[in-house]
Amino acid sequence: MIVVCGGVKGGVGKSTLATNLAIVRASRGKDVLLVDGDAQGTASSFTAVRNEVLEGKGGAGYTCIKLQGQAIKTDVLKLAPKYDDVVIDVGGMDSIAQRAALLVADVYICPFKPSSFDLWAIEDTEQLVADAKAFNEKLKAICVINMADSVGKDNAEAAELASSAPSLIYQATPLGNRKAFRNAASQGLAVTELKPPDPKATAEVLALYNSIFLA
Repeated sequence: MIVVCGGVKGGVGKSTLATNLAIVRASRGKDVLLVDGDAQGTASSFTAVRNEVLEGKGGAGYTCIKLQGQAIKTDVLKLAPKYDDVVIDVGGMDSIAQRAALLVADVYICPFKPSSFDLWAIEDTEQLVADAKAFNEKLKAICVINMADSVGKDNAEAAELASSAPSLIYQATPLGNRKAFRNAASQGLAVTELKPPDPKATAEVLALYNSIFLA
């Protein structure tokens, strides 16, 4: 399966979701390729830290490469048969890389925060998805709340608005705005590996993982 974490809005946690999903999938015994398609190189930097932290313990547990532009389409199509799954992290903008990733994706995940700016960006992302579906009939595109508020009505209101997007399926597995995600990332870990564990953060990641890989 080829899973893409994308969207046209930056700062919504695409790299966090991509790295966590890649690690959880690899922990299930799958051979995973993580593709860093973001010019900022967050997934690659994270993997470098992870390899250093886990040196002598098998390293990252997955393979990570950098690809840009149309190479995300051409090279992923060549490499995908060699792996059980591919997870692609692309930058938050309407770019050649984003569009190339959409053309090869089985599942496209668009994380968004419960804010007006992010909800407006979903409309632009939705158009990208609609364009891609004309060429990629297998594409399943979902949107999921990330960095959800702990209290208040914003999460519910954002979920209601996102559910009305015709080209995106709202996935009711929100992830909270938890310090555990930042702590884990700084150590090159998935939140599921953090010590001491954060049961809520772990449950949120696993719920998203199950909805994608075990549905």
